[in-house]
Amino acid sequence: MIPDSVEAELRRQSHEVPVLKQVLDADWITVDRSTDLAYMVSFAAFADRLVEGGRNTGECGVLALGKVRGFEIVLDDAVPRQIAHDEGIRVTATLPLLCKAIRDGQLTLPMVESLADDLISGEYFLPFEQGGFRQWAVGEGLIDY
Repeated sequence: MIPDSVEAELRRQSHEVPVLKQVLDADWITVDRSTDLAYMVSFAAFADRLVEGGRNTGECGVLALGKVRGFEIVLDDAVPRQIAHDEGIRVTATLPLLCKAIRDGQLTLPMVESLADDLISGEYFLPFEQGGFRQWAVGEGLIDY
């Protein structure tokens, strides 16, 4: 599940990173278009802390879903992750989640390597260069070689 604020960010970036269109079209992705008061208040509180120049609205939606619905959330940026920890929201990051999917047989290593390279080409920060996912994941002990 993703909030509509993440959907909007992905749509804006999909012309630069075509694989994002596939993410948005995936059957297993559900877009939450919450308008209930608790969600809106939570979103606004996170927006006061995070939104700058139109950036970070997706993170605010993710944080609000975690806070209001009790979901475990996926965030990669340090500041929103710290806010999640401070708010008692369960949080993980994209790379450990992808490595778990490899270990569980839901994704293959080549699929995730390709995805990581696509993310990097779209200016998504990852702790390695293109082609470096496998070495990073093995080095972190997140997958077996």
